[in-house]
Amino acid sequence: MNLKIHEKPLLRRGRGAASNVTGRFESLRHQDIDDGWSSYTEPDTAVTTQWCDDSNRTIITRNQSPDIHFDRSINPYRGCEHGCIYCFARPSHTYLGHSAGLDFETRLYAKRGAADLLKAELAKRNYRCEPIAIGVNTDAYQPLEKKLQITRTVLQVLLATNHPAYLITKSSLIERDIDLLSSMAEKNLVSVCITITTLDRKLARNLEPRATTPHRRLKTLKRLSDAGIPTRVSVSPVIPALNEEEMDTIVAAAADAGAQAAYAIVLRLPHELQQLFPQWLEQHYPLRAARIMKAIRSVRENKLNNADFGSRMIGSGPRADIIKQRFELACRRCGLSVGRDFELDCSKFTPPDQMPPSQTPPCQKNYGKSGQLSLL
Repeated sequence: MNLKIHEKPLLRRGRGAASNVTGRFESLRHQDIDDGWSSYTEPDTAVTTQWCDDSNRTIITRNQSPDIHFDRSINPYRGCEHGCIYCFARPSHTYLGHSAGLDFETRLYAKRGAADLLKAELAKRNYRCEPIAIGVNTDAYQPLEKKLQITRTVLQVLLATNHPAYLITKSSLIERDIDLLSSMAEKNLVSVCITITTLDRKLARNLEPRATTPHRRLKTLKRLSDAGIPTRVSVSPVIPALNEEEMDTIVAAAADAGAQAAYAIVLRLPHELQQLFPQWLEQHYPLRAARIMKAIRSVRENKLNNADFGSRMIGSGPRADIIKQRFELACRRCGLSVGRDFELDCSKFTPPDQMPPSQTPPCQKNYGKSGQLSLL
């Protein structure tokens, strides 16, 4: 009997990944086949978002990477509904037994006890205050945040304890928290980075299907800047032969919107992204796919990824050098600092157990019945 293997991924409106590639920790690989007995039916292209509570016991993640300027971070969510196909965090979903593909953007975990966990960690006697980065792995202002407001409760704790924080997002939802952020900015406790990958609306819709549109992000950048909040722009990732040519225009637009600094990271394709990203290219840009993949290899020593410290963020080789020089020149023209984040004040930190009762922020304690959740 001839078996027909269905390899071609389906295009799903509003989703970044084209398939649910099997994670690298799984012992079995799943593949749809037609056995000739009409038992196979084409899968539904509509995929709904589901979420449940995360069972984490800590909220601050530590790192020792020499490539980044912070040593701790908070991610209120696992998975991200924005669905950015290039997201380097996709492979982290495989640790949960899910796929880095559609599962990453449709099966989400929410850390609704984040504020209480943060207070507990900040209250430890051996805690040393340094800026906390929020939303580094997955966006802290993805659509689910509008309902759950986890990020807002985290900011309330940080403001009440005078703890500094770096935020990065590509969502205009951050404007909801301008009241907290401006209060933190008055004490030099916060800076915000807005990611703008492209100004091309069609490319943005394909790259980041459920994220705020690029031009709306520029408005967010301006509103934050006008509120006295230090801002910078992340022109990331720079995808050779795809959005590479837009660096100058993005930097100029961000400068006009009030950004004070900028940085750029060259596309990284760790683990399952080496299958997901080429799939995406074949779907959306089939005539350019081979050239783009060749260009990506040219900045990664003829590989799809290089995880070595010192080069993983910027790439290597002549093309990577040109990207770096062009970006720095664009920043100089617009008067933006390159790669610099703001020096925040750690001296004002007050542990939660020393906070006056009137300053204790409202933290979510009653999680409600499980029936109120959409469980995986």
